[in-house]
Amino acid sequence: MSGPEDRLIDPVADAETELGARGRDDPMRRIGPMSVVPTLFTLGNLIAGFAAIFYASRPDTFAGPWGWSGLTYAGALVFLGMIFDAVDGSVARLTRSHSELGGQLDSLADVVTFGVAPAFMMLQLVGHHLQYEPGRTIIGPEADSALGKVLWAVAAVYVSCAALRLARFNIELGPGRINEQKCFRGLPSPGAAGVVASFILLHQHLLVAKFGSEVPTSFVRGAALGIPFIALLCAFAMVSSIPYPHATNRYLYGARSFHYIVRLVVLLVLAVWWFQETVAVVFTAYALSGPVQMAWSRHRRGSNLVPGAGADG
Repeated sequence: MSGPEDRLIDPVADAETELGARGRDDPMRRIGPMSVVPTLFTLGNLIAGFAAIFYASRPDTFAGPWGWSGLTYAGALVFLGMIFDAVDGSVARLTRSHSELGGQLDSLADVVTFGVAPAFMMLQLVGHHLQYEPGRTIIGPEADSALGKVLWAVAAVYVSCAALRLARFNIELGPGRINEQKCFRGLPSPGAAGVVASFILLHQHLLVAKFGSEVPTSFVRGAALGIPFIALLCAFAMVSSIPYPHATNRYLYGARSFHYIVRLVVLLVLAVWWFQETVAVVFTAYALSGPVQMAWSRHRRGSNLVPGAGADG
């Protein structure tokens, strides 16, 4: 008579039984099906960021179609990435196909397009206009000048803050949730990238349309110092606790008044005539809206708490 100890041992069956018992707690669990359309838009965002880095690395003598410089192409590709980033969230919301994997992929794409690309564009812009001798390193940790080291550090801080901003957003939002919120904590990475990219686009536009071959020294020095300073402020704003409105959900969705539509049309007309200037103003206004709104709210709360305010006698 055979007992339980006499049964044949099948290691493959035992392994399958153990995997089935662990189930969803297995860290190497299977990945569920992904929605195709939102994923394609997310990958489009990633490719746009990669292409922006590629064109930003072109020499300052590069001139593509329409006479655009490499940095102009890079700035346009960053904005194209913003369009893909906005569309993939909208498509996922409409099709109810948001997933944890899609959210993680979206953040990885945002780090490239809205973190690495703007920082690299800033370094290339400054490098094109700094005076240097052949064979000397002008920007980097091993740069010959303190300015070159500081500029590289600013770019590194910007990339780090963008990554931290996106990681914090993933934790706060939670896995698999559809983004329907009205406010962000900290400047969103597309907003920060829009500020940096819009100023670089404006710089390239003025370089050709206004100054041509005779570029004032003050303009070169201002661009070399001003845009990195703006990028540093945006980096700190990304990791701050300043509330910012969700631009897409708050300003584009839902019913709006007639006067709101008129103001939007006027803004679009201004963008047709003065595109670079309008985009720079819009993104700067958005970046400043958070601190201004927070300061105004604190001022109102402080006014309401004045001793004796509203007391009789």
